[in-house]
Amino acid sequence: MTNPKDIVDQTADCGDIDEFRIRVVNSFNDIDQLQWSRLQYARSTEGQPYNPFVSYDYLSALEFAGCATAQTGWLGQHLLLESASGTLLGALPCYVKSHSQGEYVFDHGWADAFERAGGSYYPKLQASIPFTPATGPRLLFTRENQGDVVRSALADGLRTLTDRLSLSSAHVTFVPESEMEHFSEAGYLERTDQQFHFRNDGYESYADFLATLASRKRKALKRERRGALENDITIDWLTGSDLNEAVWDSFYAFYMDTGSRKWGRPYLNRDFFLRISETMSRDILLIMARRGSRYVAGAINFIGSDTLFGRHWGCIEDHPFLHFEVCYHQAIDFAIARGLQTVEAGAQGEHKLSRGYMPVTTRSAHYITHPGLRNAVADYLNHERDDVERIGRLLGGRGPFRKV
Repeated sequence: MTNPKDIVDQTADCGDIDEFRIRVVNSFNDIDQLQWSRLQYARSTEGQPYNPFVSYDYLSALEFAGCATAQTGWLGQHLLLESASGTLLGALPCYVKSHSQGEYVFDHGWADAFERAGGSYYPKLQASIPFTPATGPRLLFTRENQGDVVRSALADGLRTLTDRLSLSSAHVTFVPESEMEHFSEAGYLERTDQQFHFRNDGYESYADFLATLASRKRKALKRERRGALENDITIDWLTGSDLNEAVWDSFYAFYMDTGSRKWGRPYLNRDFFLRISETMSRDILLIMARRGSRYVAGAINFIGSDTLFGRHWGCIEDHPFLHFEVCYHQAIDFAIARGLQTVEAGAQGEHKLSRGYMPVTTRSAHYITHPGLRNAVADYLNHERDDVERIGRLLGGRGPFRKV
């Protein structure tokens, strides 16, 4: 297998595209933070769209804390589209991967088939937010330039980089529908999957949301929420200056317990949470469950301009329905209180359906260099997309809402 470190030494850029040049860097140490903050969605500013996962603070914390590095199989190969004078006009966060862990769009079957046929699937390029199955912008551009031109150039540049490094493939995961056309025009294959999201239909309270449900579903959720708060359980919303070291120590204990049981090795470390607490605490919501004076469970969420992103949950005591209360019901409460349009509560989970989270199609784009593997994957994806659409229609008809 090719050593990803050798790949960095072999490339400086992807060449000039019209008046732009795409430069590839392997560390956020090589990126000007102020210039990155000028990119759309990358900075929290009132009145501007914001996605916390493409911020410099979030992405650099993953690297500087040692979570997404060459040692963990995530070697940075970030594409920077610059003007002739060196001004950053666009960017695409990207990594050379030596495995397929922490991605949530599963290509292990593709890798196994290609390896059995004598090919080398790894290393590959992965344009994504490590360990984060949340849809968001990948083709970043500044407000001052032509977004379509820059995004098309970045999609082309990623394909060019894949070819120049003689890699098997490039994968861009959890892509917004608005960006898929740029990848499709550049020759990428489209893959779809499903998540469950809550949509805030202008509700002023959780009671307003409940009023839209069928009577049986409404009673079940009320009963579930009452049950979760038995045994002297109280829920706290913590953000900004509330996020002190003691709170983080409690949450990290929850995270490590769940991560160790589910995956065997949690992806994030204590230093990562320390860093994001110092640099982006206003974008973080910890929903913590307290029994008496002691926190016993909690979930971390990230606050975008219009979306609450639910991420990790953990507990040190088991209480009936507490997971549903902390991760789903309280997230809806917060979104309504803040006027947020959507709650994305992570990957998978049909159990979210009865709690008001409806099926939503997610998308990814895949560039595969080997013709044989590409044709096989394209055929597979044609069938898979049909299945995803069919299942989405089926699940959509099983939501908890009253029939009109």
